[in-house]
Amino acid sequence: MADAERQQHGPGDGGRPHFLIVAYGIQSHLNPCRVLARRLVQLHDADGSGPVLATLSVPLFTHRRMFPLSGNGEPEGAEAADGAISSLPFSDGVDDGTTARGPEERARRRRASAESLFEVVARLASRGRPVTCIVCSMMLPWALDVAREHAIPLAVFWIQPATVLATYYHYFHGYGELIASHAADPAYEVTLPGLSRPLRIRDFPSFLVDTTGGEVGKVVNAVFCELFEFMDEQRRNVKVLVNTFDELEPAALAAMREHMDVFAVGPVVGSSADARIHLFNHAGDDKMRYMEWLGAQPARSVVYVSFGSIWTYSKQQMEEIADGLRRCGRPYLLVVRKDGRQEDVSRCLEDVVQERKGMVVEWCDQPEVLSHPSVGCFVTHCGWNSTLEAMALGVAVVAAPSTFDQPTNAMLIEEEWAAGVRGERNGEGIFSGPELARCVELVMGDGARAVEVRKKVESLKGMARDAMAPGGPAERNLRSFVMEVQSSDEARRKDTNTISPQP
Repeated sequence: MADAERQQHGPGDGGRPHFLIVAYGIQSHLNPCRVLARRLVQLHDADGSGPVLATLSVPLFTHRRMFPLSGNGEPEGAEAADGAISSLPFSDGVDDGTTARGPEERARRRRASAESLFEVVARLASRGRPVTCIVCSMMLPWALDVAREHAIPLAVFWIQPATVLATYYHYFHGYGELIASHAADPAYEVTLPGLSRPLRIRDFPSFLVDTTGGEVGKVVNAVFCELFEFMDEQRRNVKVLVNTFDELEPAALAAMREHMDVFAVGPVVGSSADARIHLFNHAGDDKMRYMEWLGAQPARSVVYVSFGSIWTYSKQQMEEIADGLRRCGRPYLLVVRKDGRQEDVSRCLEDVVQERKGMVVEWCDQPEVLSHPSVGCFVTHCGWNSTLEAMALGVAVVAAPSTFDQPTNAMLIEEEWAAGVRGERNGEGIFSGPELARCVELVMGDGARAVEVRKKVESLKGMARDAMAPGGPAERNLRSFVMEVQSSDEARRKDTNTISPQP
């Protein structure tokens, strides 16, 4: 390695370790990465000499939406302050927030992203803050390119449960053919090493059992395949941070520790104090209105419905949700984003609002809503961030999974943790009104199952609280990760100094 390149990473700014957190430019990646960066800077070096450094790097398009005023008088892509951390973007050469289409465009954007990300590394080094380790969320092949080409240590922040990590690992290590050959049979069971129960095909991450032959599924699987190949070839140098905790997924974590250097650092969930980033337009003045409304409702009476930051409703799905909420006869808080909303969906919502049985908002502070005592259950798409927030705040879940890791998360909620129920979509992929009402009654009614679910979510809430506590398992594991990175970096620098030619 040339001297100039060696100076791009390693300890700087008084010898403190510096982590470059690279996030995919969507909310489900951005927010946990941002919380992780904040937790890192709250730690100190092993000798207590100073805090750890962390810089967040996201695509330029995302950076502009995070910091809309940062460009005033500043050059494009300027570093922005974000509390105790800073943010420095990279460019994919297009910077319009679109997804690349076709292999040639994906290759061009990958090269541009890798070149720009290394420019970020070089810029930080020139400012006396060389990068000790890149930490990337999943689905970032250009981060792998930078780590490989410039010999920078890399850690993967796995923002899904350890069970999903194990599922992908085994799919790409001997089980792919078996799973693919039964992908059309939702009830077929596959036993994977180390997991506490078999997984049915319907429980697998959606793209691993996709039978449509769609391009998106092929691209996603190829990216994950490359990630695991990279982790295999760089096993001694790659660490994996998982957004879970040992008490929640002991079997899956133990199984994965046989194959990779795994640290359970979760639950990495934000709070209202973290001022979560929202990458779409919303009416912030709704907050006082819906919080006052929640405060007027009885304890554990409100059905909270939100399907995440990406989901958009069809007219048919919106009508079914409205029908289900009417059947429940309970007060509800329904979140439906305005941007990207179809006109017929808006008309349907107008009818719902006029009934005055609940409240419809285009945005809400989800951790604050889930922590409100009037909320009795959470009807969710079952993305992992929302799932963890529900558990950490002690709210029963009605899971209506669709894609990505959501089917696995729903299985875990219903069968592994008994923290809620899984709703079934019909043959058209619609979560029907009668099914929604049935599921809500199961977790909010007076039956034995509802009582058991409420006990279980309180237990999970206590487990999550203990894991997140100062000096608790999450902090200890994160500190162990930092110390291992420091130790490896010191050993690497000693080896480099030994073999470097003397002047």
